[in-house]
Amino acid sequence: MSPQAQHSARRPHPNSSRLRAPRPLAAAGALALAFSAVLATPLDPLTRQASAATGDKVLTVAVAQSVDSLSPFLATRLLSTSVQRLMYEYLTDYDPGDAHPVPGLATKWTASADKLTWTYTIRSDAKWSDGQKVTAQDAAWTFRKLMTDQAAATANGNFVTNFRSVTAPSPTQLVIELKKPQATMTALDVPIVPEHIWKDVPDFSKFNNDTKFPVVGDGPFVLTGYKADSYVRLRANKDFWRGAPKFDELVFRYYKDQDAAVAALRKGEVSFVAGAPALTPAQASSLDGQKNIRVNDAPGRRFYALATNPGARAKNGRKFGDGDPSLLDERVRHALFLAVDRKTIIDKVFQGHAVEGQGYIPPRFATYFWKPSAGQALGYDPAKAAHLLDQAGYRKNADGRRVGKDGRPLNYRVLCHATDPNDKAVGQYLREWWAKLGIGMTLDCLDNVTDPWLAGKYDLAFDGWSVNPDPDYVLSIHTCAALPATPKDTGPTDNFVCDRTYDDLYDRQLAEYDPAKRATVVKQLESRLYDLGYMNVMAYPNAVEAYRTDQIASIETMPEAAGNIYGQDGYWSWWSAVPADSAGSSGGGSTGIVVGVVAGVVVLAGAGVFLARRRRATADDRE
Repeated sequence: MSPQAQHSARRPHPNSSRLRAPRPLAAAGALALAFSAVLATPLDPLTRQASAATGDKVLTVAVAQSVDSLSPFLATRLLSTSVQRLMYEYLTDYDPGDAHPVPGLATKWTASADKLTWTYTIRSDAKWSDGQKVTAQDAAWTFRKLMTDQAAATANGNFVTNFRSVTAPSPTQLVIELKKPQATMTALDVPIVPEHIWKDVPDFSKFNNDTKFPVVGDGPFVLTGYKADSYVRLRANKDFWRGAPKFDELVFRYYKDQDAAVAALRKGEVSFVAGAPALTPAQASSLDGQKNIRVNDAPGRRFYALATNPGARAKNGRKFGDGDPSLLDERVRHALFLAVDRKTIIDKVFQGHAVEGQGYIPPRFATYFWKPSAGQALGYDPAKAAHLLDQAGYRKNADGRRVGKDGRPLNYRVLCHATDPNDKAVGQYLREWWAKLGIGMTLDCLDNVTDPWLAGKYDLAFDGWSVNPDPDYVLSIHTCAALPATPKDTGPTDNFVCDRTYDDLYDRQLAEYDPAKRATVVKQLESRLYDLGYMNVMAYPNAVEAYRTDQIASIETMPEAAGNIYGQDGYWSWWSAVPADSAGSSGGGSTGIVVGVVAGVVVLAGAGVFLARRRRATADDRE
């Protein structure tokens, strides 16, 4: 799906689309046989041995994030939505070069003069993995389900709230009528599912698509096996319309310990490691110069932030959770952020493998990148932070603690991803900086940050999303419409923000087709979110990942010039990957670090580029 935010990647840790809250390989023959010994326990020994015996080429990717759901209607974590990209086609895809929209399930699209009717031509050469043809009716049924079933709209409902009707006049024609213009019509990041399979699902809120295999799909890979917190296994779809992947099997293998994943890469037990969501500087350095290992270090599509609980609430007006009431005061929120030294975080924690955070959208997406003016910026200024706290009525007592009128000292709980070393490192700095202000802090590092996040039981939390070329999704998760219907429900909200001024700006950008005018409104949205003080974007981490060149001869980054491999806006990396032992390949590949544009900005520009997409991570992607 593409909420990819991908809290990294409820898309969980952040690392788009929950904290909350996010990809490669094994070769063939003897090498695959060696892998089967390592993977036998979690990956079904009989199947693995059969693969080795037949010479299948297997690409194994070490991941640090678990799957929240394999249902395209519920999945929000980066890993989960990435798997959806492999299983199901979308109407349009993003060109790996500059992210402009290219044909996916739709071969072309046209809009009426008033931009209220969009007609898509659905390709006639696509079929589901069970042999049935893919038709426009499958797409129409998918969108109508999102429009009429609240549970089905959990992950991607924001794309259809403005739809008036969806019809399929013929097997190759899809017609969508809108209530008002919508700028995301070539960036509808919704997996299209087979109606004949999904029409019998009784409850979309409970069906996770993980009990019957293989799962029917039409993407480059077919889901053939899954075990929670262990693995996701997919087979190449030999009938994929764009052409079959070159690896026979793709396995995502879960590692709770990131150092263990790096060790597995060194030993050749996995082909690729992405980290949580990126390798730490120490891990990347340890791999530099290792034989048959290449490190990719390029500008990423994620932001790394600290989010405040503004008071969890539902659309029905009911409040819930236990967020500290002091955070309802904008002055307190600003004071906390003024006490955060972003430069230290970049230098000491990321060790230069990141860019200092400013606005909500990373500089990689130059069209929408925004930064505050000099007078607006909440830069590192402890003295000003102390002054704001005094103004808000939280003065120091005899013990040097900030207390309110009720005499209670300020002490904040900060949700932290147990699998992310960066959260823990930054958390120690926060404790030190806030202590100087007289504020206490408890770092609450959990394997599962999603549950307390959704329940509103936190004060602040590490947050992060993988942003899509079109930023609509990551913008939509801060609207009032994203709140859960009731405290018992789940909504796509990031952290319960609801501001009418923000909502008005969101509606304006969504209805604006002129790229330049839309970008202006998006930047106003970012400015409003910044001023509210609910999100402190501390950094834009690089995509730091590594793979074995004796297992992967070549693999496509996105963007091509200097981009990421894992967590792309599409399936290009795994679909394009070439086994090192394939005919015509050199088999090796250079070692060392492939450095992208680390300090600079990749500009996704060019005529007609419609930067569109999202993914979140509640801090995971909650990618």
